[in-house]
Amino acid sequence: MMRSLRSRLMSISSAAVWWLIGICAVCITVAAEWATLPVSAYPGDEWLRDRYVVAHASDTPETRITMVDIDETSLAAIGPWPWPRARIADLIEHLVGTYGVRGVALDLFFSEPADAEGDMRLAMLAQHGPVVMAQVFDYDHAPLRIGKLIGGVAATQFSPAAKASGYIGNHAGLSGATSVGNIGFIPDADGVLRHLPPQTLFEGRVYPTLSRALFDCCAVAKGSSALSQAGLSGAKIKKAGFIRVPYRHSLSAFTIIKASDILNLTAPSEFLKGKLVILGSSSLNLSDRVSTPLSPSTSGFLVHTSALSDLLDIQEGTAPHAWQGRWLALMFSIAVAMVAMYTFPRLSALSNIAILAGASVIWVMCAYIIHPHDDFFAPTGPLLSNLFLLTIAVPYGWQVSQGKSQRLLGTLQQYVAKAVVDELLRSDLKDPLAPRQLHVTTLIADMEAYTSHVASLPIQDAARLTRDFLECLTGPVLAMGGTLDKYTGDGLVAFWGAPLPVDNHADLALDAGIQIMLNLRSFNTARKRAGLSPVRARIGVESGIAMAGDFGTSFRSIYTAVGDSVNVASRLEDVARDFPYDIIIGQGTVTCATRHQFKFLGERILKGREHPSKLFTLELNQ
Repeated sequence: MMRSLRSRLMSISSAAVWWLIGICAVCITVAAEWATLPVSAYPGDEWLRDRYVVAHASDTPETRITMVDIDETSLAAIGPWPWPRARIADLIEHLVGTYGVRGVALDLFFSEPADAEGDMRLAMLAQHGPVVMAQVFDYDHAPLRIGKLIGGVAATQFSPAAKASGYIGNHAGLSGATSVGNIGFIPDADGVLRHLPPQTLFEGRVYPTLSRALFDCCAVAKGSSALSQAGLSGAKIKKAGFIRVPYRHSLSAFTIIKASDILNLTAPSEFLKGKLVILGSSSLNLSDRVSTPLSPSTSGFLVHTSALSDLLDIQEGTAPHAWQGRWLALMFSIAVAMVAMYTFPRLSALSNIAILAGASVIWVMCAYIIHPHDDFFAPTGPLLSNLFLLTIAVPYGWQVSQGKSQRLLGTLQQYVAKAVVDELLRSDLKDPLAPRQLHVTTLIADMEAYTSHVASLPIQDAARLTRDFLECLTGPVLAMGGTLDKYTGDGLVAFWGAPLPVDNHADLALDAGIQIMLNLRSFNTARKRAGLSPVRARIGVESGIAMAGDFGTSFRSIYTAVGDSVNVASRLEDVARDFPYDIIIGQGTVTCATRHQFKFLGERILKGREHPSKLFTLELNQ
């Protein structure tokens, strides 16, 4: 009873630890999903997201936006950079006037004045035309104050924005520009540009990014709220004031026209009329190249084009709907933790590793689906939880298995009596399995005419008959505290009195024999109902001195008993075929038994013996 209570308490304690491990695993996901960290603080997340970005990037043409590129070819054809401001003005006038574009945003800034006529024309276009000028904010705590800062609105507490430390603006001659957008950014720690500040806070005023300025200038119907139409809310903006750049299109999806073709008026008008245009450069000479998830070297104005495309999708209602990715991650982590807490104490380490690996693969696929719908959930959260389960639960499982080793010896009771298990667990015995001479009672039983019973049966039926018959024999042996020595195909050998001496070993063996007969009676009743022939067990029982212990070799260990009384029991089982009684008992057992009555059957010379042996069976009236 005390052992049972101790085992139950250990089981409860172990279960509590398993659930504590599961709760800790879930907390890791919670920390990953809800921790307030900088946008570049999750390198594992960003690496995985980059894979998703590449996989999701669509080649479907983006027909609302055209990119005008001051590329190497244009520089070779028109002249090296910097171009005269008049040439920039020509380029914008052709786009707005000749080609009828909807609006132009310049991914270029002019901090110093140049040719007066060109600057004047550029200033007029910026003040009266659908033109968005650019200025650059710095976020690296450099106190820059270059050029003239233009635009912005008074900040409010409801304006989540990135805080800037300085700026590079255009020269004072362009200060009359109606629309100005920020082209400054901060790459992540690995140098990849994944985030942009949709709004920048500087000295109490908020300034939009270039894509947002072009959207507000030229894509929103007059009199409507750009902010409400864009659907841009704090849910998409990190507390640091950044949004994730939605690289939903590959570079090949955008229409790119060379600046030289615009100046030469050779560009196809169908790619420009009514479009929003972003003017920038892919030329290495202008150093406007950035690393993005799509490519290690990308034209900087592709970033603003991608952001503008997202704003247009939101306006048209075609952007992916927002999902609560962090809650989905948490629910997945809880489900995995619950499965792990059930399987880790029950399955092998290899099986549990396979389960965690499978769960991780499933989550990676789920995160791939969630990715377009949630910009800031942590896809590695559940993966970190799984890694925690793997690194903590497996060693703990090993420790628990060591503690369970004694309890696992209880499974040996399927083959040996509980007394044997208790003997093995006794710490005060140096070697409980060492061979010793003991007074034992041996019971040997098998099925009469086994071959004829199974000869015509299919292999499955023959195996079932054998298994069911042995179960009728084994249960009583173990119930009466016997040691199951071995199975003999269609029978078994068992003994009482070893490894622990037992005073009433003969009576226990006879009790087991009687119960075997009762089991077989029920077994045969069921067989008769099924139209099958009954089976008979022959049982021999004898008591005497035997040597019991581990007589195994270096190849296999076996606990058994050997001696004359064991041989006599085998002979008695064999001669039972000549009697109408199922149990044949030797003189040694009759002498030792105190609770049973016997019927004398006569004497017979057993095989291998010189003198006659007296044979007995149990009285039928018991």
